[in-house]
Amino acid sequence: MYGRSSHLTVVQLIPALQAGGAERSVLEIGRALTAAGHRSLVISAGGRLVEALQTEGSEHLTLDLGRKSLRSLAAILPLRRQLAAIQPDIVHVRSRLPAWLAALAMRGLPSRPAVVSTVHGLNSPGRYSSIMVRADAVIAVSDTVRDYIGTHYPWLPDDRLTVIPRGVDARAFPRGHQPSAAWLADWAARFPRLAGGRLLVLPGRGTRLKGHRHGLELLARLRARGLDVRLWMPGVVEPGREAYLAELKALASELGVAEQVEFSPSQTDIREIFAMADIVLQLSDKPEALGRTVLEGLSLGRPVVGFAHGGVGELLVRHYPQGAVPLADAEALANTVAGLLLKPQPPLPLQAPDLAAMQAATLRVYARVAAARRPPV
Repeated sequence: MYGRSSHLTVVQLIPALQAGGAERSVLEIGRALTAAGHRSLVISAGGRLVEALQTEGSEHLTLDLGRKSLRSLAAILPLRRQLAAIQPDIVHVRSRLPAWLAALAMRGLPSRPAVVSTVHGLNSPGRYSSIMVRADAVIAVSDTVRDYIGTHYPWLPDDRLTVIPRGVDARAFPRGHQPSAAWLADWAARFPRLAGGRLLVLPGRGTRLKGHRHGLELLARLRARGLDVRLWMPGVVEPGREAYLAELKALASELGVAEQVEFSPSQTDIREIFAMADIVLQLSDKPEALGRTVLEGLSLGRPVVGFAHGGVGELLVRHYPQGAVPLADAEALANTVAGLLLKPQPPLPLQAPDLAAMQAATLRVYARVAAARRPPV
C-alpha cells in the first residue's frame, strides 16, 4: 500500500461537522491535503460544515461516530468496511470515541494504516482518554496540552509527540477589518437590543464550562458602574441545551440585564462579529487546550480578555497580557474590562504561528509516519 506513490490517502475521523475548533481544523487540513495532491476523506455524522469541506476538495462519508452509548459499537463494522474500501495510508483521529471505534475497526483489516491523533482538549486522564496518546504520532495543539500529556502519560516517547499550535489565517482575520455597512445594517435589524452600546462578545457552545455565568455577572457589574454595555453569546443556543439556556435567561433576569444580553446559535460570520466587538471574552471555567478565538480576535486587532489558565492564559500572557485575568476573579475581570472600555489598548500586531505553518507541520507528520510504515525497497 505505501510503496506505490508519494501521494497519500488520509481519513480524518470526528463525531460531527457542525462547529468548533477541532471541526474547523479538519477542514483546514483537508484543504491542505487536496492542495498538495493527496486524497482527503472525512468520516463523521455530518453537519453544516460538510458542504464547505466538499467544496474545498475533500470527500465525506456519513457515519455516526459520536454516540456515547453502547449503540456506538454498531459503527465498528461499517467503519471497517469503509476503511477496507478506501485503503488509507493514515487515519487521523480527533476525539476519543472515534479513536476507540477506529482501533476496533482496524483489527480486522489486512493492512493497518498509520494512526495520527490530535489532542484538542484536556480530557480526564485514564484508560478511556489514553487512546488519544496510543497513536503512531500524537499532535498537541499547545504547550499546555503537551505538558498535560507529559504529566499524565509519561510513558509516551518524546519522538511520538509533536506540538503544532493551531494557526490563525491572517488573510481571513486581517488586522483592522471593518464589517460592511450592509452587514452592520442586517446585524442591527436581527439583534436590535445589542445596538447603541459598547459590545462584549462571549463565543462558545451551550455548556457551563464556557463561563457564560461569568459573562452575565460581568455585564451586571459594568452596568452598575454606569457603563452602557451589551453582551452577545453566539453559540450558546444549541439543540439539546434548552434547560441550560433557560437557566442563563433566568440568571440574566435576576441580575437585571435581560434586555442587554443576546443569546444566539453559532454564527458563520465570526470575523465580522469579532471585528465590531469592543472586547472579545474567553471565560471558560475549565482550562482550554488552546483558545482559537483568542488568536482570531487579536489577529483582527481587537482586545481579548480571558481567565489566565490553560491554553487561553498561555496565549494571552504571550500576546496580550493586559487581557489576562485570574481565574473566576469577578472584581478583577470587571476592572480589566472597564479599564479597556474607558481607555482602549489595541493589541500589537499578532506574532503567532499562521494557518499555513500549522497545515505544513501536520503534513510533515503524515509524511513521517507513512514513510515509517513503508516496507523496505
